[in-house]
Order: sequence, then structure tokens, then C-alpha cells
Amino acid sequence: MANVLIINSSAQGDASVSSRLTREFAERVRAARPDAAIAVRDVGRDPVPHLVAETVAGIRGQPVTDAERAARTLSDTLVDELRAADILVIGAPMYNFGIPSTLKTWFDHVLRARVTFRYTENGPEGLMTGKKVIVIESRAGIYSEGEAAAMDAQEPHLRGMLGFMGLTDVAFVRVEGLAFGPEAADAAIKAANEALASLVEQEVALAA
Repeated sequence: MANVLIINSSAQGDASVSSRLTREFAERVRAARPDAAIAVRDVGRDPVPHLVAETVAGIRGQPVTDAERAARTLSDTLVDELRAADILVIGAPMYNFGIPSTLKTWFDHVLRARVTFRYTENGPEGLMTGKKVIVIESRAGIYSEGEAAAMDAQEPHLRGMLGFMGLTDVAFVRVEGLAFGPEAADAAIKAANEALASLVEQEVALAA
């Protein structure tokens, strides 16, 4: 647990449930492991630019223009942050059944062939192995079960993109039913906090 990278992606600022939970996770880590280095990148407050025709070659080709070189430099920075992390924590609210576009853009900059994954004779191979990932999913409704589960384009998408980079040790902490009234929201947040506390204890035990 030497290095923790937190990615926040909510547009709600201080009112965000997912960002609140990542902050509380960080506080638990600091209390348990004062030597841990915690980096936070909030793409909700400071968005990573969307890829456009003028910049996409910086990620998927050979940069030539200033705009392409700037995109490559940003991508290198984001990849270096990810590579340095022992634990990746993602605060991911559900927007319109999927992830925020700002979080998708972060993935667009770190999913790079021959850098975070590569193609082999046996298919794609992730290169970011050996890390623990914790994804905090905040949701207004209930999507982990029942009829609405078919509309969940959030968790499968995240699982697929993480797995493509070799990040397969993933714990999903779901905070559901936030729109079902204050009592339901409080209960969901409390349960999520308990799950996160357990995860911190597990990681501290493994690092001991």
C-alpha cells in the first residue's frame, strides 16, 4: 500500500457521494499507513480533454503537431501516475446508466497499445498487472439486481477497460438507491463505508 492513486470523476463537486467516499477511504489509509503516498486526480473538476481530430494521433499514432505532442505528454503523465500506483481507487457515479464522459476520457488517455496493453499472437495482453483496484459506484437507483440490472452499462464497461490493461483484481463497492430518500441514502453510504474500511484492513494486513 505504498502508493495509492485516486481518480474522482463526479461533476457534483463537494456534494458528490463518490468523491466523499474516496476522501474517507484516503483518511483511513493515512490512519492505517502514515507512510502511504496518496495522489488524487479529479477529472470532474479538472477534465482531461476529449480526443478530437487534432489530438488523437498523440494517443493512437505518432505525434507531429504541437496539439498531438501535448496530448502525448498528458497521456504519459497519466500513465506514469497509474504505473506508480499499488492501489487504484476510482470514484465513478452513474450518469445515464454509464460512466461520466470525463472518466471515459481518462481511460482514452491511459489505454495505449504497447504501453498499458499489447497485442500478441494469443490476443490482447494487459501490462498493468499486479495492482489492486477499488471502484466506488454511486447510483441513484438499484442496478445490481432486478429488472434495472439490464440497463447497467457502468460496471461492465469499467470491468472491461480495467481488465484490458491487466487490472483484474477489482473490488466494486456499490452505493445504490441514493434517490430513494434520506434513510435509504444514509444506509447505502454507511454500508459502502463499512466495505471500504474492510478493504483498507485487508490491504494493511497484506502489506504487513
